[in-house]
This record gives sequence, structure tokens and C-alpha cells, in this order.
Amino acid sequence: MPATPAWPPRSTPRLFVATPLAPGPLGIDGPQAHYLVQVMRMKVGDPVRLFDDATGEWLGVAASVGKRDVTLDVTEKLAEREAVPDLWLCAAPLKKGRVDWMAEKACELGVARFVPVVTRRTVVDKPNTERLRAHMIEAAEQCGRTALPEVAEPVKLTALLRDWNDTRALYFADELGGAPAAEAMKHGPAAILIGPEGGFDDAEREAIRGTPGAVPIALGPRILRADTAAAAAVAIWMAQMGDWQ
Repeated sequence: MPATPAWPPRSTPRLFVATPLAPGPLGIDGPQAHYLVQVMRMKVGDPVRLFDDATGEWLGVAASVGKRDVTLDVTEKLAEREAVPDLWLCAAPLKKGRVDWMAEKACELGVARFVPVVTRRTVVDKPNTERLRAHMIEAAEQCGRTALPEVAEPVKLTALLRDWNDTRALYFADELGGAPAAEAMKHGPAAILIGPEGGFDDAEREAIRGTPGAVPIALGPRILRADTAAAAAVAIWMAQMGDWQ
């Protein structure tokens, strides 16, 4: 006998909804409806995977499809909200495009919180946090996350260090060197601190090294762009201490 096809299929589109999900009808309009109707060519009876960053992932089935809106029948919970490793990414905002990429990869790699940190050499001191969250939502829809990273408001480096709780390790990617990241990282709440394109200045570097809980780390023999360094450091932590094991 032929195998029963998986339901819902792996190709089923995923959408984030901003309200807690529960069994029953759910109206979809705006850009999400355009995506389902015009891009995915949704028909009545087609499935959609839904997640809300609160209750988990649910199955929705198209009950009616209009030109500009869709009504889904939310039928069952497919998965609980994932447990998120306790890792923050604290990074200086980069130029548009680069910081968007960093936010996407932070979400895909599994960070719990993204903190834009304003330093003396930061090029962009007022990043658009709503745009960063939108990029993270798109990344989560694609990579299967059921929990979105928190996007914090920008904070100056001096304030971040002043208020730092030393029960959370602060792994500082220092271009002047430190212990190899894979050896320095330990279990427990953690954050990774990445500087701007021009790096931290001497006074900032001294202040970071003097912060309780700060651990200077090295990310290999090559000079990395800030966004690459962020992805590399998060990947090392996730492989060693996170949920990649």
C-alpha cells in the first residue's frame, strides 16, 4: 500500500500571528492575505502553519478565500512553544542591510534577545527596531521557530556595562584577542558582545574588560566583519552550550 502523505505537508506555508491562537475561525488580511492568495494561490481546504510566540504552532485550514482576505479554521495544536536557550546578542547597529542580516541570523540561530548597543564608533545610533523585528518574523516563519527573539531598545554601551548583572557571562569578541571562544564559553546565562565596523576604542575595551562577568574571546585567526563575527560567536555557543547538542 502507498504511504499516507504527511499532513500537513512540509511545503505548508507558515505565518506568525500577533494574537494568541486557539481552535476556531481566524481572519487573515493585509500583506499576509496577499501572500496566501496571490503568491501561494491558496484554495479552500489548503493548510497553513501558524505560530503566535505564546502558545506554540497550530494548524489552520482555509475555510474561505477572497481576493483580499482569508478565513482559516484553526483546528489543532501541532507543537508547544519551543524552549529558548538563554543567550543574548548585544551588537552595535550596522548599516542597513548588514544589521538586517544580523537580525535574521540571530533569529535563525536561536538567540533569545537582541540588544542594539550604541558605541562611540557606531554608524547607526537609532536603528529601526520595528524593521528588525519584521526581519526576525520572516526568518522565524522560514526556519520553523515558534518563539521570537525579544528586540530591545537601543542602549549605550556605558549604560549596558553599568547595569550588567554578572550572573550572565558577557563574551566580548575582542579583535585584539582573547581565549578561543570554544574554550572560554561555559554553561549558564550568556550574552555575546559585538562591536561596530570600526571596533571598540581603547577606553571602551578597557571598560568592557573591567566589567564583572566579561570574558574576552577570540574567533579564529582571520579578521571578521561585525555581522560575520556575530553569527560565528552565536553558532559556537549554540553548538557547545545551546540546543544544537
